[in-house]
Amino acid sequence: MPKDFLQGARDEYDVVVIGSGLAGLTAANTLAKTGRSVLLLEQHYQLGGMATWFKRRGGHIFDISLHGFPAGMIKSCRRYWTSEIADSIVQLKNIRFDNPMFSLTTTFNREDFTRLLSERFHVPADAVQAFFDTARGMNFYDDQTTTVGELFARFFPGREDVIRLLMEPITYANGSTLEDPAISYGIVFSNFMSKGVFTFQGGTDRLIGLMREELLSNGVDLRIRANVERIHVRAGRVEGVTVNGRRIRARSVVSNSNLKATIFQLVGEENFEPSFVDQARAVRLNNSSCQVYMALRPGEALDEACGDLLFSSSAPLFRTESLLSRDVTSRTYSFYYPRTRPGSNRSLIVSSTNANYHDWAELSEEDYQASKRDLIETTLDALSKYVPDLRQKLDYVEASTPRTFEHFTRHLSGASFGTKFEGLAVSRAVPEQVGGLYHAGSVGIIMSGWLGAMNYGVIVANDVDGYLLKSSAGAARHEAASLAPGT
Repeated sequence: MPKDFLQGARDEYDVVVIGSGLAGLTAANTLAKTGRSVLLLEQHYQLGGMATWFKRRGGHIFDISLHGFPAGMIKSCRRYWTSEIADSIVQLKNIRFDNPMFSLTTTFNREDFTRLLSERFHVPADAVQAFFDTARGMNFYDDQTTTVGELFARFFPGREDVIRLLMEPITYANGSTLEDPAISYGIVFSNFMSKGVFTFQGGTDRLIGLMREELLSNGVDLRIRANVERIHVRAGRVEGVTVNGRRIRARSVVSNSNLKATIFQLVGEENFEPSFVDQARAVRLNNSSCQVYMALRPGEALDEACGDLLFSSSAPLFRTESLLSRDVTSRTYSFYYPRTRPGSNRSLIVSSTNANYHDWAELSEEDYQASKRDLIETTLDALSKYVPDLRQKLDYVEASTPRTFEHFTRHLSGASFGTKFEGLAVSRAVPEQVGGLYHAGSVGIIMSGWLGAMNYGVIVANDVDGYLLKSSAGAARHEAASLAPGT
């Protein structure tokens, strides 16, 4: 008899959270700490969404997206999670770039970038200062018509090399392109420039394990292999969900699923105003990615001169179409040394590339498997430049594609970064359409990787708590009125 993953679950909760990405986890934890009853439903067999990991033979543990985030994660984790999590966040100090235009290593903060731009790229100091100040001053409500490309043309006209230095890491971090709104770049760039790039020591498995303990201690009802089939709406308000064939009532629902999947698949467009549906249809999905996971034999060491993050490219210029091409020219390598996972003698490398979903989705199974093998072989060839005798040192190698991410996360088109910037307005407007329904996830500039997702979860949790307080007060007034003499 199949296992009932909902055994013991209640029939009704204050809040049902759909999906356990960092936004969903943080929203659930924040609401539980206020005393709300929270049910967290995850269709996969482990928590984390894109912030997750997998194990392979030989004891190897690969992180999917543990590559780098801004220093703001420390403050957010300490405030919304635990000191133990916050204290495990450490800086990555050796960020490398290697391409036909330049090769350099940086600590990736404003001070070092100012030095590089002035001394190495000979950009006038006043232009550097003005650019950083402009980027830092950007906020969500600024003009959205200026593109990233136009921003660079204003401060660094004709400087393709400077554009490459400033743009490649942010494209890797949140999928920004030269054609996107400038604020989608500026806010994320400024977050990193404050103090550099950080990571979680101990790996994603330890991070999510600590988060799971905190959620349980706060009373969150956690359920894996719990696939939500429908969000129920009646008279303009959310009523609950159907999960694994069982209907559970809820006063509010937070969807950490893809924004468009939430609207068109889980709720249904008939529950929204036509103008909102049109706006939601116009939201563009962000791109996906491919990754190659490489594990060295136990005890086989990597030279730390490789750096922590390496942005490598053979393309002559930085171009969006080149980054997304099946003919891969740009790869970002994440190097994991034993210090990344204290107590381990394992060294790992993950190669990441941006990718178009349709380049992979439309392949036959035979061609798909052949393309994955080619992705692995070309990656090993490219990486051998930085890790001599790599093939002789390898113990295990595997590749993922947009189809892999779509399968495991249910993200539409395997989107690694959710939606483009216009998705933010639609996401925030969901509760105006359906009372008690909220969305928290990867939408535009609010998603500067892990930090953006976590903070968005907090924002939405506060909105939900306010809604529940107001609806409780309204119910109390209605009850009092019905009991009053003469009614």
